[in-house]
Amino acid sequence: MLDQAIWTASIPRVGLGCMGMSEFYGPVDDQESLRALRAAYEIGYRHFDTADMYGRGANERLLGRFVQELGGRRDELLLATKVGIRRDPDAPRQLQIDSSPAYLRAACDASLQRLGVERIDLLYVHRRTPEVPIEDTVGALLDLIKQGKIRAYGLSEVSATTLRHAHGVHPVSAVQSEYSLWTRDPEPEILPTCAELGIRFVAYSPLGRGFLAQKPEQTWSGEQDLRQHLPRFRKENVEGNQRLVAEMAQLSASLGLHVADLALSWVLHQRDFIQVIPGSQNVKHVASNFGAARLRLDETVVERLRHLFRPEAVSGERYPEHLLGTVNV
Repeated sequence: MLDQAIWTASIPRVGLGCMGMSEFYGPVDDQESLRALRAAYEIGYRHFDTADMYGRGANERLLGRFVQELGGRRDELLLATKVGIRRDPDAPRQLQIDSSPAYLRAACDASLQRLGVERIDLLYVHRRTPEVPIEDTVGALLDLIKQGKIRAYGLSEVSATTLRHAHGVHPVSAVQSEYSLWTRDPEPEILPTCAELGIRFVAYSPLGRGFLAQKPEQTWSGEQDLRQHLPRFRKENVEGNQRLVAEMAQLSASLGLHVADLALSWVLHQRDFIQVIPGSQNVKHVASNFGAARLRLDETVVERLRHLFRPEAVSGERYPEHLLGTVNV
């Protein structure tokens, strides 16, 4: 099928998540981010992921600058963005989920303009509005495919039921959800459904928003850092979670690996249709993350990590309660 052709052999399993280049994880520097984007391309990255709500459009514009630099090489990329979350300009922390057809059409046009491209390779519905029938949402996306504005569509943080209904209208090319050693929500239903339907799974935050690659003394503070508002990063939960990472670090050292490489490789070992999109502005980290796809872990190591980070061993939810209701819908 035409839309499934985006996942070719030329697209490595490790892509680059660009969110942190514009917001959420502390101070940002466009020039540093552009250097990281250029380095990523030279290293071999071809899958770049953004969203219209990252930096309220700034991240798409940043990625657009990089794409323009590439010129004709742009066709080598899988350029993905997400729409479906509105942010109040006067209160940027206030989010409104909107997967209505009218909004998706307008948001797609705005993303095309910011990215400076004629067609988006993969457009995700960032979150689903439960009151909007998924059939209506997919209908609007299918119109965008027919108009040549997008090549394929995906869904983010949806339930298996929603995924099946959407796929019945038009094939879904990818599901993007949080998945890592300490976030295992997709395992019971979403991963088996993707396997059954032939849908690619894209794991965001595969390093637990940096926690699974942290230094023991690392802290998260400042109004610009999203992590200080997430339960797992609260003081009462951090100590227990750090003990898990410390034990993983001992294992990684015994294998001669960096702890982040081990964490990424674990995710890639779960299913052969999984992509990961770790993010960083640091060229060294971008290079290291890309190499995780080449690692081959012994099954005993995979199972040891699975047991170490079993869900009941992780302290704190991944989102505050008011945001948990927006995922797995």
